[in-house]
Amino acid sequence: MYFRKRKRKGMNIVGIIPARFASTRFPGKPLIDIAGKTMIQRVYEQSKRSKSLTEIVVATDDERIAAHVRSWGGNVVMTGEQHQSGTDRCFEAIEKFDINADVVINIQGDEPFIHPEQIDLVASCFTSKEVELATLVKKISDPEDLFNPNTPKVVINSKKEAIYFSRQTIPYIRGKQPEEWLKSHPFYKHIGIYAYRTDVLATITQLKQSELELAEALEQLRWIENGYKIKVEITDYESVAIDTPADLKKLTNFL
Repeated sequence: MYFRKRKRKGMNIVGIIPARFASTRFPGKPLIDIAGKTMIQRVYEQSKRSKSLTEIVVATDDERIAAHVRSWGGNVVMTGEQHQSGTDRCFEAIEKFDINADVVINIQGDEPFIHPEQIDLVASCFTSKEVELATLVKKISDPEDLFNPNTPKVVINSKKEAIYFSRQTIPYIRGKQPEEWLKSHPFYKHIGIYAYRTDVLATITQLKQSELELAEALEQLRWIENGYKIKVEITDYESVAIDTPADLKKLTNFL
């Protein structure tokens, strides 16, 4: 274990970057080279630009990733191989290594150019002690996103809390043709960054998978189905996620 703790007055908000080596679609993904730096280093350095984080930690199950993070002075903790989600890995990191955090932000390890402003925006949700969980959404402007099942959609209420997440296009616009929907109603897609109050993180990781979660393959539905509230903020930014070698090729061409 390699972790430097810093003390800070007020709320401690810790960013944790889960990083698995054995990705099914892209093994070794955290260590791929992107214009001279690995993906995990780029995520870490972008996260360091956030104004909200007390500390940043990479949580991994692979010594190759851990050794690489240590080589450039990053914080890293070793976690188990059994975790099905980044949420579970974040909790083990907090629990096992006694990391002092009031709020944990789960930063996706496959978004090498994540905007620090997104981290600050989701952190801002916790100005109220009543907030349990938080995430980000972005207004949909592209019809391809609207009807793509790989792009989860979110319905939010007047308090900016998530009512439901779905791979289906929601809400359904009655009396309008699908090509008219974007002009008829604001639709939002989910941006995959999560924040948890630490005591809430401890409880949600003990919950069994729910029927809605299993139906949609979206873990946040487990929290909603068990009565937890997810605060939502709207971002104008969208990070590029690298899920497959094809995504990396597209990013390389973009760069």
